[in-house]
Amino acid sequence: MSYIDIMAKLTRRPLALSEKIEARIARRKGDVFLRADFADLGGYAQTGRALAHGSVIPVNGLYRLTEEAFRRLGIRTGLTAMQRAHSEGRTTQVPAGRVIGVGRRVRRKIAFKGASMAYERV
Repeated sequence: MSYIDIMAKLTRRPLALSEKIEARIARRKGDVFLRADFADLGGYAQTGRALAHGSVIPVNGLYRLTEEAFRRLGIRTGLTAMQRAHSEGRTTQVPAGRVIGVGRRVRRKIAFKGASMAYERV
């Protein structure tokens, strides 16, 4: 090992929390990340601050992201009454896609740029 390699290794700064989070996100396959995914990197509040500073552009729509988030949280999802009526041909009105059917009470708010999801118990 040369002197330059040794000095480069010694002067390398440790990664910031935001850089560690970015690296972990790049390695994962899913589109939904929970604060618990980064619990080993820092405290709850510190991780929340680091995540809040990132600019997010979702790849999928809000409905698909909500489905994935609920799947990760263990919340069963299904069709709402309006979605069922539309798929069975009982109505020609197309559901707006801002309501998702859930199997139990949900208190979390899932939103992006002012558009939030509503929940219907199914």
